[in-house]
Amino acid sequence: MKRGYDESSSSGLLGPPQSKFKYNPEIEAYLVSICCPGDAEFLEDASTKIFARKVADHYSARTNQTLEEREASPIIHLKKLNNWIKSVLIQLYTRKGDAVLDLACGKGGDLIKWDKAKIGYYVGIDIADGSIEDCRTRYNGDADHHQRRKKFSFPARLLCGDCYEVRLDKVLADDAPFDVCSCQVRNNMNNDLSLMIYLNDNGFNKILVAILLTELSTFCVADGLAFGNSVYWIRFDEEFENKKFRSSSPFGIKYKFHLEDAVDCPEWIVPFDVFKSLAEEYGFELVLVKNAHAFVDEYLKIPEYIELMRRLGALGDGKDDQSTLSQDEWEVAYLYSAFVLKKRGQPEQSRTTSGRWDKGKMHLLKQDIMHISDEV
Repeated sequence: MKRGYDESSSSGLLGPPQSKFKYNPEIEAYLVSICCPGDAEFLEDASTKIFARKVADHYSARTNQTLEEREASPIIHLKKLNNWIKSVLIQLYTRKGDAVLDLACGKGGDLIKWDKAKIGYYVGIDIADGSIEDCRTRYNGDADHHQRRKKFSFPARLLCGDCYEVRLDKVLADDAPFDVCSCQVRNNMNNDLSLMIYLNDNGFNKILVAILLTELSTFCVADGLAFGNSVYWIRFDEEFENKKFRSSSPFGIKYKFHLEDAVDCPEWIVPFDVFKSLAEEYGFELVLVKNAHAFVDEYLKIPEYIELMRRLGALGDGKDDQSTLSQDEWEVAYLYSAFVLKKRGQPEQSRTTSGRWDKGKMHLLKQDIMHISDEV
């Protein structure tokens, strides 16, 4: 056993470490990332398009890791835990035949999850050309970094471009309506929520989100302007040394976030009450908001999700693999939460894949990727 944590109940899995944090359901604010490739490259006075290009170039340049490289990550069990949370969310809130819009789909890491949910149609959008190309080859089942597998059961369409520089409702007019809009472990939630609500008329039934967060109280009790551990840190600027924030100016409160082998970027606070009110104003209700610690505690009691956790290996496999989350990884997990928004009055019925979804294909060529721009 690499780390001596007690086993959880009768599942055979190693339980997560005991957290020194106490989950507060009355979350004051969420800290959301602007997804910058690195603070050294971030120019606050750069135009939006230049900034977006930096983001795209950064993610396009990220090479696919081998299994050995991935397993050597200092946060490998955190990544596996995030995959478990995403899988549970998709299983809970997606129905057979659903049409899915996946914002910031990246390299297509969630395609298998959607396939297991038996969705009917998939549209993925990402700003990075390299990531979209990786998503295409993964969908086709012939990516070098991914073991060859059977074909996916749903038709797909991929788009590359900056969602905030185009009228996405027009771009997706022939694909809508969608049943689910997914934004899994996506950090730029301030803009993404606005975008998803803007697309409300396209008929979203549910919005699934796993998002970075922390409570202001964590910062308030920290010594100095920074807090963290061996795998992450969060730091505020000196202007907040008194640890007070003006309620009259809830937006634009900047901090910096670093997570080993993952992200290093500036971020800004989004007040939770504003987040919720904005969603309600556009006809959505918040049906789930659960911190990752509470999420694990609730759903790891369900047999099918225990087995899923075992297969993913975040807490060991209950047999030979006795590795599990480190204490520091578990503390990082506290920074994440799952959200589900649902449109009020939306009927609980899946759509069929006929008619509007004929733009999707079962095998995607490079020329099938639609590159969108502000000229669309």
